[in-house]
Amino acid sequence: MSLSAVHATLSGLKSCQADIGTGMDIVTDVAMDLAETQGEEGNPGAKEMEAMILECAKMDREIDVFVNIVERVTAEVNSQQPEAVFSLSAQVRERFTETTAGLSDAELQQHQKVVAFRESVKSSFNQAHQESEENPEQLDEDIAVTQSQVNFSCPLTQMEMVNPMRNKKCSHHYDEGAILGLIKTKQSQKKKCRCPVVGCGNTDVRQADLIPDQMLRRKIQKRSGSRT
Repeated sequence: MSLSAVHATLSGLKSCQADIGTGMDIVTDVAMDLAETQGEEGNPGAKEMEAMILECAKMDREIDVFVNIVERVTAEVNSQQPEAVFSLSAQVRERFTETTAGLSDAELQQHQKVVAFRESVKSSFNQAHQESEENPEQLDEDIAVTQSQVNFSCPLTQMEMVNPMRNKKCSHHYDEGAILGLIKTKQSQKKKCRCPVVGCGNTDVRQADLIPDQMLRRKIQKRSGSRT
């Protein structure tokens, strides 16, 4: 077995993982539309989509586990005799089976895109419910005030965010690529990542604290569309 083939397979899996994430975002968008038009409670379509999100989260988790195991086993094989590479597949299979057997479906509830799905659907339903109770003139004024208060720019790039992520600890937003890049850089320097928002006291931003903000992403897309 060639280790170059192993690396190529891992690269393909990571690309597949990115596609799964994109699919989860699309499902979330559709569920948000349903929540706005048909309500959240008792909506079978939204429930089915939540089940899809959980299945995607499970696949995403299993890819993470598999990639991590392959990388560890490959590193171990590199330090052993050349013939050790022939046992690579068996070692990976054994460790993967053992690791996944210890995983619980309850842990999937904390997957960032599962959390984002539920928060987004709930926010869409609440917003639609609120709008239905307000008169059009008051609603227009509220929207104008809200839009003026929301900052669509990433504090790192100073550009409009494409994939906004909300920090659960301090509630600040950053563009996904920018904040993940900063976290990675700080980790390589053995340093903690401070929240880049001026005046924020959060001195330890972690990837686990970040949740995709689908509501804000939709607002940015609508605003961008209105300018074209």
